[in-house]
Amino acid sequence: MREADELSRVIGDIYDASLDPALWPNAIESICNYVGAASASLHSQDSVSRATDAMFWWGRESSAPHFFKIYLEKYGKINPIFPGVIFFDVELPVAVPDVISCEEFVRTRFFREWLAPQSLMDGLFSNLEKGTTSCALFTAMRHAEQGQVDDRMRRRFELITPHVRRAMLIGKVIDLHRVEAAALADSLDELASAMFIVDATGRIIHANLSAHRLIAEANVLRATNGRIGALDPQGSRNLLDIFAAAQAGDAAVGKRGVAMPLTARTGERYVAHVLPLTSGARRKAGVSYSATAAMFVRKAAMDLPSPPEAVADEFKLTPAEVRVMFAIVEIGGVPEVAPVLGISDQTVKTHLHRIYEKTATKRQADLVKLVASYTGRL
Repeated sequence: MREADELSRVIGDIYDASLDPALWPNAIESICNYVGAASASLHSQDSVSRATDAMFWWGRESSAPHFFKIYLEKYGKINPIFPGVIFFDVELPVAVPDVISCEEFVRTRFFREWLAPQSLMDGLFSNLEKGTTSCALFTAMRHAEQGQVDDRMRRRFELITPHVRRAMLIGKVIDLHRVEAAALADSLDELASAMFIVDATGRIIHANLSAHRLIAEANVLRATNGRIGALDPQGSRNLLDIFAAAQAGDAAVGKRGVAMPLTARTGERYVAHVLPLTSGARRKAGVSYSATAAMFVRKAAMDLPSPPEAVADEFKLTPAEVRVMFAIVEIGGVPEVAPVLGISDQTVKTHLHRIYEKTATKRQADLVKLVASYTGRL
């Protein structure tokens, strides 16, 4: 199969899963086959407590369900890529050495007790969404026989990530309910977010109640001669470009239409997510409505930093210091933290001394209070 055809098929699987969560394992398996990974997941992780919420997983080994289970129960809390991975931009592919040295990584309890027994040795991560208290992460891990992350995997992972992000965000908008593609309008008419079904020219074929309200207010979007448009000319051109691209299929849309920003007259911020209806199971909806895309519009979340980002910025902490500080807060004292991070007691003490100096604190309890104050403030 040509790579372009393979990419198109994988993207189609991803977007079909945005309307039917039961299809996510199949989509993730397709992603693994495409990028060259043995295991992949979509999950969210708390920025401070590191509590993990599994959204969707897939692994090729029969033992994968067991390891996913114990990740949620135990090992997610000591995953050494946290909180460092939170500092990277959304959609950016991140490898282990970008966060922690490989020498340190292989000495951590996480590697020795969770990755090594599965023969997983390397992987890529990407933030799909960053909030004040948690982040949503897309991960793909390599088996030892597949070798370390190479240029081919990084390139393919980077191509796939925007589509995974769009599908996840649309799934959140529709609250992860299963939606029959051919009955998209009926299924989502009661959706709190605005939904428009449009053709390649932006002509509105169907709009739910929230969408009608948004148009009537003329505060974020407008409808001229039955065609949807943003308040500013450039925004309208961007929307039309996305709708036209959707006619050519999923891959043609690319990164466009993933959380496209819209600014209201009142200054409030909104985002639009565009789902092509010309590929996969969604073709039924496209044919049924003579449409090329569905657009979901909702208010944007406040753009606030997470506690690790805020604390690091305020006190000019290095990545290693941030890692030690949050391990101390969540895990315990030096003897408990050192084996988890894969470093010596003395190294933890050295980092801790610098943290105390920079934050004007003296005890572990002071650090706990400091982090708690930032969590509460945000």
